[in-house]
Amino acid sequence: MGQREKLHSGEIYFPNDEEIMREQTQCLEKLYDYNQTRPLQMDRREALLREMFAQIGQACYIEPPLHANFGGKHVHFGHHVYANFNLTLVDDTHIYVGDYTMIGPNVTIATAAHPLLPELRERGLQYNMPVHIGRCCWIGAGSIILPGVRIGDGTVIGAGSIVTRDIPSGVVAVGNPCRVMREIGERDRAYYFKDRKIPWQEIEGLGFST
Repeated sequence: MGQREKLHSGEIYFPNDEEIMREQTQCLEKLYDYNQTRPLQMDRREALLREMFAQIGQACYIEPPLHANFGGKHVHFGHHVYANFNLTLVDDTHIYVGDYTMIGPNVTIATAAHPLLPELRERGLQYNMPVHIGRCCWIGAGSIILPGVRIGDGTVIGAGSIVTRDIPSGVVAVGNPCRVMREIGERDRAYYFKDRKIPWQEIEGLGFST
């Protein structure tokens, strides 16, 4: 198995392999173009994302600057995914993000890691593990999601959390390391912030479509 084939296998490999570096540089050229777009060039941004990403659904928006090891080549976004500025995607292998997920500013989603043994790091070796983020999640500002993590549908990751292990669906999880604080429940259907009630009648009157 060549070094290029090991990107998605979880095996240790040499990331500075000539073939890998050539492909990566081509991806970064498109990423550079994306980050140079002006705010009114929405059509240009959308077209570039469709070239750059492995998969990107309808009505996705990523605020520049975007940082990505492979320019999004191994990233799969569902529909209506929103990402605020300074999203960092260490996409040496696959990253999956479900529909309607929101990503706050300065979030890092990493798939690449390095061996703990110093002799292996000295040789520049690494390995990659995919990340899966479910549907309708909210990843708070400044969060870091580490290689191999899975986050279930509807979950909220609190700002500044470092997610080192899997997080189930339908919970609020916070901290370093990130831990489940509570389930999302009936009170969350009544209040959106502290004692502020959700104006359901007004919201339904706005006629949102999904």
